[in-house]
Amino acid sequence: MSDPETDIQQLLELNQQLLDSITSGDWQTYTDLCDPTLSAFEPEARGHLVEGMDFHKFYFDLGGAKNACTTTMSSPHVRLLGDTAVVSYVRLVQHLNAEGNCVTDKFEETRVWQRESNHWIHVHFHRSNNP
Repeated sequence: MSDPETDIQQLLELNQQLLDSITSGDWQTYTDLCDPTLSAFEPEARGHLVEGMDFHKFYFDLGGAKNACTTTMSSPHVRLLGDTAVVSYVRLVQHLNAEGNCVTDKFEETRVWQRESNHWIHVHFHRSNNP
């Protein structure tokens, strides 16, 4: 039996690794953390459910952030549901815009993780722009 506090800490660390891999364009880490059948609702999909990794790989192939960038999970909340967990937070992304000014973008995110063979794998997410 796993310890809930240990699971929560591990999930927050894995989720931060996932976000950092997105920022840096680290496809290998992203695929290590995600199930190949990953499903998602995200603004880039224009209201459609996307399944699998191909949709996401397109963005990784463009490379990571071109300028300094920091990603923070604000007010994360973890709900453990047996071998499934829901991680919800506001994602704050600090970066320089085209004019060289520091800006912070925010997104509301919910990520679903599933425990498989005693490790957590990312299986679904929903991300909303919040202008």
